[in-house]
Amino acid sequence: MKRALVTGVTGQDGSYLAELLLSKGYEVYGLRRRTSTPNYENVEHIKDRIVWIEGDLTDLASLIEAIRMSKPDEIYNLAAQSFVATSWPQPIATSNITALGVINMLEAARLIKPDVRFYQASSSEMFGKVVETPQKETTPFYPRSPYGVAKVYGHWITVNYRESYNMFACSGILFNHESPRRGLEFVTRKVTDGVARIKMGILNELRLGNLDAKRDWGFAGDYVKAMWLMLQQDDPDDYVISTGETHTVRELVEIAFEHVGLDWKQYVVIDENFTRPAEVDLLLGDCSKAIKKLNWELEVDFEQLVKMMVDSDLGKLRRSLQFN
Repeated sequence: MKRALVTGVTGQDGSYLAELLLSKGYEVYGLRRRTSTPNYENVEHIKDRIVWIEGDLTDLASLIEAIRMSKPDEIYNLAAQSFVATSWPQPIATSNITALGVINMLEAARLIKPDVRFYQASSSEMFGKVVETPQKETTPFYPRSPYGVAKVYGHWITVNYRESYNMFACSGILFNHESPRRGLEFVTRKVTDGVARIKMGILNELRLGNLDAKRDWGFAGDYVKAMWLMLQQDDPDDYVISTGETHTVRELVEIAFEHVGLDWKQYVVIDENFTRPAEVDLLLGDCSKAIKKLNWELEVDFEQLVKMMVDSDLGKLRRSLQFN
C-alpha cells in the first residue's frame, strides 16, 4: 500500500486529492496546523480515513517528525497562504508559509526520505504581468503580488532541490481551479454564493470589482488528477495545468445568474474596493505538455463548473434554512 503525506489537506485541492488517493488504495496522512477551531468541512466525509499528524510548514522540526511518522512514498505540498488579496496586508506571513514553507518541506524530505516523490503546488500567479500568451512551462515569470513572488520562490527552490540532490520533485503550475469547496473569498465562489443568496431572497445585491479580468478557470477535481499523474512518471518535471480557455468575470456572472433565472444587471454593483493594487488582467495556460506527456484530460467545462457551484450553494443554503 502506497503512503502519501498531504499538506493543506482540508483545503479545496487537498480534499479532492485525498479522495482520489483513498480511491486508489493509498494510506493518506494529513498534516494539520494547530488551530482553536479546526475546519474539517471539506473532508468531513473522509475525516476518519485520514491519519492526522500535527505540524506546521514554518516549523522544520514538526515536518521532520511528520515524515518520520508517515514514511511517505509521495508528498503533496498544497498548504499555503492561498488568497492573493491577503498577501498585500500580510506579505511576511505569506512569504513565511508560501515561500519558506516549501524549503522546510523539501529539506525535511531530503533529510529523512530523500527518495520520496514530491509535488509542489505552483501557481499561474507567478506569470503575473504576462510576457507571452498563452503561458507555458518556459514562459518567464513576472509576479504582481507578494503571493506570486512567494510562489516563484517555492517553484524555483523545488527545481533547485531536483537538480542539486537528484530528488524526484515536480511542480504543477496550476491556473485558476474552482469547485463547490472553494473559499468564499474567491471571486467564483463569491459569485455563486451571492447568486444563491439573491435567489433565496437573503441578499439584494452583489458587489464586485473588475468584471473584465480574464481567467483560465477549471475544476479542482480534474486538476488533482494531474498532480497524481506527475508523481507516477519515470522522470520529474514541471507542468502547466489549465483549460486553455479564458473567460471574464462578466461571463461567470452571466452564467450563474442565468442558471437561476435572474438578470445579473439588476443585482451586480461595481465596487472600487474590490480592485487590486496591481491587477493581473489575462491568464491563459497552454496545457498541451500535460495532455501529451501525462495523458491528462479535462472532464468538466466552464459552464458545467459554474452551474455545479451555484447548485451546491443553493443546496447548502436550503439545508441551513431548514435547520435554523
